[in-house]
Amino acid sequence: MSASKPNQVKLVEVGPRDGLQNEKELVSTEAKIELINRLSETGLTTIEASAFVSPKWVPQMADASEVLAGIKRHEQICYSVLTPNMKGLERAIEAKVTEIAVFGAASESFSQKNINCSIKESLERFTPVIEAAKKAEIRVRGYVSCVLGCPYEGEISPQKVAEVSKELFDMGCCEISLGDTIGVGTPLSTRSMIEAVAKTVPIEHLAGHYHDTYGQALANIYASWDMGISVFDTSVAGLGGCPYAKGASGNVATEDVAYLFKGMQVDTGVDLDKLVDTAWFIAGILGRKPNSKLSRVMEKAD
Repeated sequence: MSASKPNQVKLVEVGPRDGLQNEKELVSTEAKIELINRLSETGLTTIEASAFVSPKWVPQMADASEVLAGIKRHEQICYSVLTPNMKGLERAIEAKVTEIAVFGAASESFSQKNINCSIKESLERFTPVIEAAKKAEIRVRGYVSCVLGCPYEGEISPQKVAEVSKELFDMGCCEISLGDTIGVGTPLSTRSMIEAVAKTVPIEHLAGHYHDTYGQALANIYASWDMGISVFDTSVAGLGGCPYAKGASGNVATEDVAYLFKGMQVDTGVDLDKLVDTAWFIAGILGRKPNSKLSRVMEKAD
């Protein structure tokens, strides 16, 4: 398939949610608020701020309401949250968010082990959430995990990814984020997967979400961009990573992706210096260096 290469891309910052959710030590509410406020000054237009999920399963996100209430919101920025059920949606509405995300999988085994239900059951659970969100004029984004590999099943069929993506799109998700959850993808497998999905969901409604476990995230982003995808999920300082992935080294770093596109003269609208400052800020909170090549090159202390 051939597609025009976008001259502008949007980076969806997932650090405050996807990046922090698996940190073993609880990050203070104040630090999370400061992180989001700093990210809001970098030129990013979408920041996934938190998740309205059970604190029993994800203790790090227990303060979601406090975080959303405490941040300094910018009118031009979308502050989104992950909401897996109606209870989560009700809390999201109370927090006055304009976008939520629901989380599905292309792997039956991963779905069972991660959210204790089949893919079909998970989609059925999302139906009332998506319908209620649309009535409340809240945009819904759909995540599909394990699009290039599963820690339990291994390789995943591109056709399966296409089927789940189409289901979510048909249910009302305005954008489908394709997640290489364990970071095993390569440019060739990425292209094959996108070719299959783009037959069922228009490519302008697709986003790429690549983890850097095997150091392939930037290459996969380039391959996706080359096929016409213009939205990419990234995490400041390379925070995060799937706990099920062997040697998981985190999400691809926002600042590394911004540097890539800057070098290609593709506009992201973000300020690299401010991103690097923010990466070192949150890394300092966590007691380690940023997991980002650019931030280490441009080392700064907060």
